[in-house]
Amino acid sequence: MATRQSRPARQKVAAPAPEVAPRKRGPRPGSESARRGGMAVREKYGPDFFARIGAKGGKMVRERRGPEFYAAIGRKGGETTRKSLGVAHYERIGRLGGLRARKKAGDTK
Repeated sequence: MATRQSRPARQKVAAPAPEVAPRKRGPRPGSESARRGGMAVREKYGPDFFARIGAKGGKMVRERRGPEFYAAIGRKGGETTRKSLGVAHYERIGRLGGLRARKKAGDTK
């Protein structure tokens, strides 16, 4: 009788444990207490504050990245829209734009 050959034992490699980031302070995003906190900030600073900080952020992006950045992200958005909605979408919105322009021109006469 032939002796049975044993297969080499497979070594089990434990998957590395996923690193859990420490939770940020404050209420969980989307919770009722987070909403109340946002409302308090809105009441304290007002809408002009958010307009100012938004403009400041946009200005910094424009200074750091330049106009090429906006052109690149615009192309990406256009490609995604074309893939998801197709060419028919652009035909439809083109027709709507033309109709609006003709309506406006008709109103001025």
